[in-house]
Amino acid sequence: MKKLALAWLLLLTSLASAGPCLASPSSGFYKSGGEEYDDWDVYRTRCWGEKDGFFQVKDSTFRPAIAFESLGELKSEAWAIGENFKGRYPDRNERAERIFSYARDHVTYTSDAIQFGHDEFARNADEVAEEIKRQGFSRGDCEDYAVLLAVMFRAAGLRSAVVLAPEHAAALVHLPDYPGANTYWNFKGEGGWVWAEATGRTNPLGWTPSKLMRSDLLAYEITEEEAHEIEENILVAVGASYVASTSDGGGAFFGGSSFFSLIFFLLLLSAFRRRR
Repeated sequence: MKKLALAWLLLLTSLASAGPCLASPSSGFYKSGGEEYDDWDVYRTRCWGEKDGFFQVKDSTFRPAIAFESLGELKSEAWAIGENFKGRYPDRNERAERIFSYARDHVTYTSDAIQFGHDEFARNADEVAEEIKRQGFSRGDCEDYAVLLAVMFRAAGLRSAVVLAPEHAAALVHLPDYPGANTYWNFKGEGGWVWAEATGRTNPLGWTPSKLMRSDLLAYEITEEEAHEIEENILVAVGASYVASTSDGGGAFFGGSSFFSLIFFLLLLSAFRRRR
């Protein structure tokens, strides 16, 4: 908290002056210092931490490390599901909708406290996907949906990202000609990213909660890059200032200043830390 307070002081001053595994599901959970780790030495019970948090949240960046447990050489069930959708649905928009519906309809929103007895406990995409395969359904909260969707979208040949809001996570998918979104997002200098929020049974693909419409949020594109390329992927996804037209998938974008984006992220970090 001292570090956070110092960052706030600096911001206010500036304003005034102007381990590899053979399969992606972890089978080697262990406890240390009251926290739960997986086979990759990633905290499952803590999102923050530059090296070992499941989202590696730190002062001005994050990286959804847990998503990379289901990519690259570790591809498994979630990737196979996404590839299957790619083969069955050549139309990108329909493919994305089918993947979204799969996650929404097969995962029941359940808090970590109820399911695991922890304020926070994240699972990787393959753990959720294999549970669906085994029993027909799974349970999870916002980060579980976000990671599952991002991995499946990626496997289906779609660009995807994990996006963080205060005490919340969701996915973005790049569908520049998608007609069903209530707003579009500008990410990496490109428009046409739509929100994927599968936590509600009636949520459609492309529905951004109204309270986030004018927010500057942090997003991280899901790729198969090496871990040392972390910093190059951290970018700000800037929300549209109003509901964009759905006729051509476009819309006007008004980017917030980097100053206020950083303030927002510091608030986000503080909110996540309070969830411990």
